[in-house]
Amino acid sequence: MKSLKDIADIIKKEDYFYILTHQSPDGDTLGSAAALCKALQKLNKHAKILCSDSIPTKYDYLFDGLKTQNFEAKFIVAVDIADTQLLGNPLFAYKDKIDLCIDHHPSNTHYAKNYFIDATAAANAEIIFDLINELNVFIDKDIANSIYTGLSTDTGCFRYSNTTSKTFRIAADLIDKDADFSMINKIMFDTKSKAKLELEKLVLQTLTFYFNNRCAVIEVTKEMLKQTNCNDSDTDGLTSLPRKIENVIAGITIKEKEPNIYKISLRTESPLNASKICQNFNGGGHSRAAGCTIEGNIDFVKNSFLAAIEKEIEEII
Repeated sequence: MKSLKDIADIIKKEDYFYILTHQSPDGDTLGSAAALCKALQKLNKHAKILCSDSIPTKYDYLFDGLKTQNFEAKFIVAVDIADTQLLGNPLFAYKDKIDLCIDHHPSNTHYAKNYFIDATAAANAEIIFDLINELNVFIDKDIANSIYTGLSTDTGCFRYSNTTSKTFRIAADLIDKDADFSMINKIMFDTKSKAKLELEKLVLQTLTFYFNNRCAVIEVTKEMLKQTNCNDSDTDGLTSLPRKIENVIAGITIKEKEPNIYKISLRTESPLNASKICQNFNGGGHSRAAGCTIEGNIDFVKNSFLAAIEKEIEEII
């Protein structure tokens, strides 16, 4: 793995960049991409952000200050993407063409020609902050807002155990650079549409408990989205609901992506390792938050994943 200085030196030699984000984009992949894109444009380079899925409107402010540029990339960067499977279509076409991966997932598969991975970073945006400083680009308000978004969303507004003293120091520095933390926190954590509240009501009706109430499961179906007039972005935040329940150490969200294709999001408490469990199904992530995709009918998917959870719980209790 190259050093951050090496990565900065490589970037300085290039001029035409595509920055790839993962499917079902969250605040960290989008915040990282937006901050890096703005920094590259400040260096008078051509840069644009690509995502396979539509970007939720709540992230519109991340694109303030970005220039619209039309060009063909000669250098492709992936941010906050542990595996090319997370690119989604149509970005999967770039899976063998990625020149640089910047990531903080310990389960990263090292698919890029060059990579910088720091599994100790609470958010990928922490690495982007260090990289922009290494590039000697001034962090203005727009870049600060982008990095702060990544930090706050991947740490649950600095509540999750992945938060470190460095995370707080970076956040303080961003606030000194006029990051609008109050606006960002309100949008990310304190604002819900009526449709999303209706969706949560339906989802909570599916709540079931297993293994002496140590495990809680919720389900999200296409029919629920249709019934509440919601889209995929309205499912943001649902994964945190099961973990909030007292005594639950494994919170599982099963979301229907396509017929017989389900995305599993797992949130755990110590000592249960979410990434280890999801790796059984070719997924991964962090020790407290991970995911995977399983094909089959809902009963098969749920029973298969619960069997993996039960095995881990039996080993630690």
